[in-house]
Amino acid sequence: MSARRSALFTSACLIPFLVDGAALGQPASTAPAQLPPDQAPPDQAPPDQGRPGEGPARVHRRHAQPARIHRSAGLPASGGSIAAIDVRGNARIETSTILSYLLVQQGDAFNQDELDRSLKTLYATGLFHDVSLTRSGSTLIVKVSENPIVNRIAFEGNHAAKDDDIKKVLTLRPRAVYTPELAARDRQKILDLYAGKGRYAVTVTPQIIRLSHNRVEVVFQISEGQLTLIQKISFVGNKAFSEARLSQVVTSKETAWYRFFSSSDEYNPERIQYDRELLRRFYLRNGYVDFDVSDATAELSPDRKSFYITFTITEGPRYRIGKLEVKSTLRHVPGDSLRPQIKSLEHQWYDGDEVQRISDAVQDGLQAHGEPFAVVKPEIARNTDNHTVDLLFDVSEGPRVYVERLDITGNTITQDHVVRRQFDMAEGDPFTPTQQRRSKQSLEDLGYFSTVNVETVPGSSPDKVVVNAALAEKPTGELTLGGGYSTDAGILGNAGIRQKNLVGSGIDASLQGTLAQYENQVDFSLTDPYFLGRNLVAGVDLFSIQTDNLNISDYYETRLGGTARIGYAYNRYLSQSWNYSLIDRHVSNINTAASLYIQDEGGYSLLSQVGTTLAYDRRDSRLQPHTGFIVRVGGDLAGLGGNEKYVRGKLDASYYIPLDRFTNNHDWTIAIVAGTGYLADYSGGRQDIVDNFYLGGDNLRGFLDGGVGPHSVPTNRYPASDALGGRFIYTQSTTLNFPLPLGPDLGLSGRTFADVGGLDGVRTIRSFTAAQDQPLAGDNLSPRVAVGVGVSWKSPFGLINVDIGIPVVKQKYDQTQVLRFGFGSNF
Repeated sequence: MSARRSALFTSACLIPFLVDGAALGQPASTAPAQLPPDQAPPDQAPPDQGRPGEGPARVHRRHAQPARIHRSAGLPASGGSIAAIDVRGNARIETSTILSYLLVQQGDAFNQDELDRSLKTLYATGLFHDVSLTRSGSTLIVKVSENPIVNRIAFEGNHAAKDDDIKKVLTLRPRAVYTPELAARDRQKILDLYAGKGRYAVTVTPQIIRLSHNRVEVVFQISEGQLTLIQKISFVGNKAFSEARLSQVVTSKETAWYRFFSSSDEYNPERIQYDRELLRRFYLRNGYVDFDVSDATAELSPDRKSFYITFTITEGPRYRIGKLEVKSTLRHVPGDSLRPQIKSLEHQWYDGDEVQRISDAVQDGLQAHGEPFAVVKPEIARNTDNHTVDLLFDVSEGPRVYVERLDITGNTITQDHVVRRQFDMAEGDPFTPTQQRRSKQSLEDLGYFSTVNVETVPGSSPDKVVVNAALAEKPTGELTLGGGYSTDAGILGNAGIRQKNLVGSGIDASLQGTLAQYENQVDFSLTDPYFLGRNLVAGVDLFSIQTDNLNISDYYETRLGGTARIGYAYNRYLSQSWNYSLIDRHVSNINTAASLYIQDEGGYSLLSQVGTTLAYDRRDSRLQPHTGFIVRVGGDLAGLGGNEKYVRGKLDASYYIPLDRFTNNHDWTIAIVAGTGYLADYSGGRQDIVDNFYLGGDNLRGFLDGGVGPHSVPTNRYPASDALGGRFIYTQSTTLNFPLPLGPDLGLSGRTFADVGGLDGVRTIRSFTAAQDQPLAGDNLSPRVAVGVGVSWKSPFGLINVDIGIPVVKQKYDQTQVLRFGFGSNF
């Protein structure tokens, strides 16, 4: 509490309001307190609505009554004319303002009806605490008592809601007129605000501190109480799926000790409605076409500390797909030509999501190949006797509508051209809902806006529409501090600053630094996703990297250099990138026990390299793929200056198989990943081992980084076993990703994997023989195999990965690593 506030309490009167005879925020009695007749609120006073979920509660105020309309002596008698009007008691409000509210003026007759209406009008302004009209001869005396002015609004005891958030919902404002009714309404708004945060046990007591010059300080004393959590979630009417399985579908969860990082066990009415939709989609995905959630109730316990949620459902029978037809009214698109695209649905259980996905895919294909107005609508016909669904895809031409104008609002930081380039359409182009949906998704993927709404309104003619993009900017700058541990880098700390939308241009700029046990690194990166206003992604990276390889190959490496990048997309799926790197490398601190191959690496070398990668990506998500595939082909050419002269080729592919149909769970996925690469020298380059392929660690779990492939064999003279890398590499990994029992609540996911790989082709500056006391091992392509399990945890401190890999096929000098651990944090 500030010193000023303390002084106010010592010199002012503290006045709480009463609700049902008790202080606001305290338990109210069941019988309302009886007030004296002259303190009863007028009929026009709005009732207080009580707590969320309660019936209306009448509010009785003893210390600060609403304006009183004095009628004890009656209104001035009728008869005669008003010779003068005398206004008394006003200090802040001008006399002319008060006179303007009266329905009688000087010279009018004394009329009780008009005077009564004038009295009510003055009271209705909310400016006065007390109003009376009396007559003295031919003079009308208007006596008023002004309501106080709010000097300041303060809050005490609030922790779950910030002061600024509470002020946004209040009606009272500093320098505005204060009335007890407004304070009571604002109290209810604060209760509603806390209800939205899952706190239904909160109490709010508005108090006023009277100041000089008819001013008041308004203080809302808040006792937040405990969170109102969900004690039990029940399902009534479920037969096909257990209560435990349906509990996994809904996002609301029962309270449990391990949900301390989650808000899913807090009651939220909007989340309950969302859960109803999730249940509907789940049952439709599994063939229950007649499914319905007839009711979803939430009962608050008497102590207001917990909720009991009950979903009442009707499952109905399960349906298979019967007849499958395509009807097309497009001139150049016969229905039979589209049947191969829907053939996968034959005789399957009805799946609403899959039907919609195929419908969208057919429509997208037609619109991309000369039918911009094509519309595909799936229609079903139930056969209740045999529990089948006849499915018809109706292909027709939709209304010919064109884009008249693109209007963008709300982009107070992001420049217009940055937003416009995300649209699949421009003025004059055909308009389709598919383009509208994709444009909205593209704007959301930017990460610049908290909300994105892309709507249409009629244009200047029936065949034109205006596309409106309503945006709300959000902060795009990041300041990160972090720490953690990984098997590769050891104990680490990092710090960085990033701006993903530099001065609204869409340019991504960042400066990152990492200080670790085995690696120190500083990076500056600048990327323009639309270079020169074209479909080009261009950027530059400047970096300094210091790596301690003493535990792998007995040397210390420093890299200082930069990379220039440019990329472009041929279409939605095919893209290519080019890069040029100029890097100065320095190998130092070579261990005296290191092999001759490592000792030859000492000193400086300069790498000048150009590279390219061609990618074909059909994954459903780049961050968390569940279905689809990606194929990448790349190559590097070193020798445009510098000491290194080689050509390196790479090929890798990933394929994702969803298991939803078998598990009824979206979190089950099989990922099959394979890759290979080859490096060939030309024109007598240095052949530094730092450019070789290495196998182990991330690309072959169960083995140490660089633990597989050509190694120096320890001898008495050179006791170190150093990883030398190789020219040719191949890897293959099959991973089954699956949810864990408590996974959705704790952010846990599991996996089991089988990794295979091989590496050979000794590539060093010089060659040595066993006679020189420097034999080699592991220079062969025999497969090494490891199997294991892993767990990922999306913790509040960062992503934690733990993998246990057991080598089942290995060779004598291979170096194994059963446990691989990674941890990072940003805070």
